[in-house]
Amino acid sequence: MSIRTLMAACVTAAVLVPAAAEAGPVLDQIKKDGKIICIVNPKSPGFSVPDAQGVFQGFNVDFCRMAAAAIFGDATKVDIRGVGFSDSLKTLVAGGGHMASRSITETGTRDADPGLAFVATTFFDGQGFMVPKATGLKSAKQLDGATVCAEEGSTTLLNLADWFGENKLKYKIENFTDMNARLQAFFSGKCDVMSNDFTALAANRQLAEKPDAYEFLPEMISSEPLTIVTRPDTELQKAIFWSFQVMLAADQYGINQKNIDDIVAKIGTQPPAVQRIFGDKGAATDMATKLGIHPNWAVEIVKQVGSYGDVFDRHLGLATPLGIDRSKTPNRLSKDGGLLVTYPIR
Repeated sequence: MSIRTLMAACVTAAVLVPAAAEAGPVLDQIKKDGKIICIVNPKSPGFSVPDAQGVFQGFNVDFCRMAAAAIFGDATKVDIRGVGFSDSLKTLVAGGGHMASRSITETGTRDADPGLAFVATTFFDGQGFMVPKATGLKSAKQLDGATVCAEEGSTTLLNLADWFGENKLKYKIENFTDMNARLQAFFSGKCDVMSNDFTALAANRQLAEKPDAYEFLPEMISSEPLTIVTRPDTELQKAIFWSFQVMLAADQYGINQKNIDDIVAKIGTQPPAVQRIFGDKGAATDMATKLGIHPNWAVEIVKQVGSYGDVFDRHLGLATPLGIDRSKTPNRLSKDGGLLVTYPIR
């Protein structure tokens, strides 16, 4: 065999034989530390709030546990930290967390920040207004001269400036970094109206002494794609993006926490797409090797956390205090006319 032929054979072998997975520096550190640090809103009913034992529960919190289940095969290997909005992205950039799941809107300027990576949109929302029913207001266009309570450092302030300007209405802002101070100002009557994402307003209303004394005005003045954010690391970003896709795929194929064990036990009788995700020799297994995450990551996500539908219904659905009808929101699968698109896992 000539030297040229031998070299060609070696090159071909190098291409065909996969190298051992090498995670990115952030994912490597997460695995070394044995936990992922996830930033959430410190007090947002339905999305993230400590229970009686001080353990955070909620829609956004479950995506923190999703990441832990994928990386470690154990959804409890997560350090969940409540951080105010204005400090959350700063904390992430400074290395005080690995990911944030706290209703952060993905915008162009935020995504352009080299210290942040926007990974997966988990909820499509929009900014609105909440007022005391006693005001008798029926439209945001009646808010000329109103004092508005809003959150410092959020897209809320920019959207208000645009909307009031376009409608030639005057307004005054009372902006607060601290959520408790903002709620106290609104509920005490210091502000005429509160503006935020509709889901945030729904959560805030649950914190009022008399939630039924407040209502929402019909206008939605923005589109808010609420997205999981991580520190930049290609492998970590891929692991979280595809973990979320597993939850959507489970939802699409009618797989949930209650039936996942039966699905796996009878995997040979399942459709090929389900076998590729939840079988031990499918595409998901190959992905685990390449990404350096738990070999049974897809099954563990659904078993320990649930499908997207499980998580939505558990924390936000019609049987919860927030009472959101998912079928009337954009947070439906694309096959049902929603904005949540399932990517092929194959």
